[in-house]
Order: sequence, then C-alpha cells, then structure tokens
Amino acid sequence: MTYRITGLDPALFQDLFALDDAALAARGAQRLIAEDGFPCRVTLEDAVPGERVILTSHPHMDVAASPYRASGPVFVREGAVAAAVIDDTVPPYLATRLLSLRAYDADGIMVDAEVVPGAEADPLIRAWLARAEIALLHAHFARRGCFGARIERS
Repeated sequence: MTYRITGLDPALFQDLFALDDAALAARGAQRLIAEDGFPCRVTLEDAVPGERVILTSHPHMDVAASPYRASGPVFVREGAVAAAVIDDTVPPYLATRLLSLRAYDADGIMVDAEVVPGAEADPLIRAWLARAEIALLHAHFARRGCFGARIERS
C-alpha cells in the first residue's frame, strides 16, 4: 500500500507572522527563535536554529461528530510557503523521533494506535492503510504528544 504524508496548508498561519507579540498572545500563540528540535508542520522539516517560528494551536482532528476531536500545538516556520508532500517514505522529520501512530476511520473514530520508532514506522503505515476500515493516520510525537503529520493512501 502506497501512502502520502502532507504538511499543513501554510495559508492557515500566514496572518500570524504580521501580528505583534501582544496580538499573538491574544490568540494563544507565540513567536519564537528556533533551537534544535522545532518541527515545522508545513514543511515537515525541523526549523534551522535561529529561524523565526510561530507556536500556535491547530485543530488536527476536526471531525465535528467525533469524540476524538482534537487540537494541539504546532510550530510553523516564517518562510513556509508550500505544504510538503512526501510520497511513500517516512521523512527524517518523523524518522528521527519516537512516534505515536493513530489510525482513524472515515468518521474520525480511532480504530488502532501504536508507539513506534519513526525509522521503523513504514511497515506499520503500509499495513494499516491496507485495512479497509482505516481512512487516515496521524503521526504524533510520542514524547510531547504533539501532532506531527497526516498520512493517507496515495
């Protein structure tokens, strides 16, 4: 089973970069200078240390009727202008981290979950997406619990 990992649409976050710190705080967001390990959810790469990023909350599971509706913190690089699209491979952004993979059906109900080293995630992703009842996967960073990326059949 082939798959695609996609970054978030940068248009969702672009207006945040024009706001001052007080306006960001009013929205529950912060402007930060990246250090090691600031993963951008648009480019699906770690921000370069010294790069400006916004830390904000994003609704990553936004199915209204699902009890698994959820949002959480995401980093977005200031220069992120296009969502990454990665086919049939686990990128270093995910491969270098411990992941919590979560499988959802078309109604946003979790049907399976597993913690796996990112470098070992590929076989599990393929096996889960071969199951008819699974519509999509989410990769979360297991240590911090943050949403990392959406994974779907390609």
